Amino acid sequence: MYAIVRAGGRQEKVATGDVLTVDKLAGEVGSTVTFPAVLVVDGDDVVSSKADLANYEVTGEILGAVKGPKINIMHYRNKTGYKRRMGHRQPYTQVKITGIKAGK
Repeated sequence: MYAIVRAGGRQEKVATGDVLTVDKLAGEVGSTVTFPAVLVVDGDDVVSSKADLANYEVTGEILGAVKGPKINIMHYRNKTGYKRRMGHRQPYTQVKITGIKAGK
């Protein structure tokens, strides 16, 4: 059984036990998070209607905060002596999917 969930403006395919990296979430390590399901596949049964998806709940446990790769940004203007170097690391949260349950 797996589900497609909406997490951080993107859609991710998850199953029970998967570790997912999403945009930073407010919450402490060990707290639970629920994600809205977009699609649920259980063997040959596919659930995609909004009325049926309202009964499904995808839960996860926050494992901790991580940072993405370093991105180097360079601004340069020719013939003016203007150079500027910046860097950025996006904060993410790792979430372990604990269950996909029907019947809210």
